[in-house]
Amino acid sequence: MKILKTSIDELDENIIDEAIQVLSDGGIVLYPTDTVYGLGANIFNNDAVRRVFEIKKRSFLKPLSILVSDVEAIDIVARVTVREKEIINEYLPGPYTFILTKEKIVPRVITSGSTHVGVRVPNNDISRRLASLFPITTTSANLSDEEVLSNPDDILEQLDCEVDLVIDVGDLKSDHASMIVDLSKTTPKIIRR
Repeated sequence: MKILKTSIDELDENIIDEAIQVLSDGGIVLYPTDTVYGLGANIFNNDAVRRVFEIKKRSFLKPLSILVSDVEAIDIVARVTVREKEIINEYLPGPYTFILTKEKIVPRVITSGSTHVGVRVPNNDISRRLASLFPITTTSANLSDEEVLSNPDDILEQLDCEVDLVIDVGDLKSDHASMIVDLSKTTPKIIRR
């Protein structure tokens, strides 16, 4: 495991390039977002995605969300109506995950067979740049149903395993994951505050 320290406000291209290479090679990256630290894997690498589930001790029946680099990239992984696009443009980038109808390109292992997928565009340059070549998984870096922690040292101790790369920006101000809003219904519905 390699730990690279940087600042939440600093976009170190060398760190980004190294992290993208790790993701390209099927590795797992612990990275900061605008809410909490996330566990990232290339969504098109099924083995890497399965490893995220294993690290979190998460049921394969619970879908993972996807992080994309910008609002325009959402179209790669989800079908977006005009109404949904208006809502998305109002709130993203930001601390929201929107449930949308998935595109066929999204692997089944991500969605647990669902026809929908959670999509994020965080208000954080580091995490968005990690998804510049391909979408990545975004799930809080904690054991399933356990406390969400805000410091990489505490997170790694809780997970009790090695990820391939850690982008350490120190303590994050938040210990709350993103709000989840289901846009796939006629009326948007908050799933998690």
